[in-house]
Amino acid sequence: MRGERSAYQPIVSRLADGSAPRDVARGLLAAAPPAAGREAVLYVADLDAIQGGAAQVGILRELLAAFPQVCLWLDAGFAEPLAVRALRREFGPFAARVRPVYGSESLASAAALDEMAQDPHAILSLDSRLERPIDPSGCWQRPDAWPHTVIVMTLDRVGAASGPDLSTFTRLRELAPDRVWIGAGGVRDARDLRAAAASGAAGWLVASALHDGTLDAQ
Repeated sequence: MRGERSAYQPIVSRLADGSAPRDVARGLLAAAPPAAGREAVLYVADLDAIQGGAAQVGILRELLAAFPQVCLWLDAGFAEPLAVRALRREFGPFAARVRPVYGSESLASAAALDEMAQDPHAILSLDSRLERPIDPSGCWQRPDAWPHTVIVMTLDRVGAASGPDLSTFTRLRELAPDRVWIGAGGVRDARDLRAAAASGAAGWLVASALHDGTLDAQ
């Protein structure tokens, strides 16, 4: 897939029969349960919203209702905190279990970055493709304004089974080592996860390796 969203097809996974979000979520949670004492987290990229459409509020509310132990990390193409506040109102009683992910590809301005960084639940995703930042707001150049949790998202490695981009991850982490750092893209198996942990990652977003069944490969 390599982050080429226009080419995405309905998911085929060994973890679920069909592609219904609730069934896929149940399969993921069963395949990768959280460690004892840790919160269960599902990262959701709402592709319709990221590409300018409406957020899939109904589906997201269904997931939150079905899995009360889960926190959603939601990337819905947020350009500024105003959009997050509006969406939180639509989630009603579930809002506390949704953490907004601001992708650098979507963030509108330096002012939006400054405001976003005041939200303790906010997550910044530093997005890149082909070793180039996707960063219209210039947030890659402002580590002082990064929130507590940061994702390094190498889009051309998403679904590509090409290994995690530890070089970019390490370079960015060195700019703000006091943050919680999460990687994304490329993980193939348990060896990749061990390498990611050794690089300082608190976690790594994984999907394809779980759906394909390769994560247990040694």
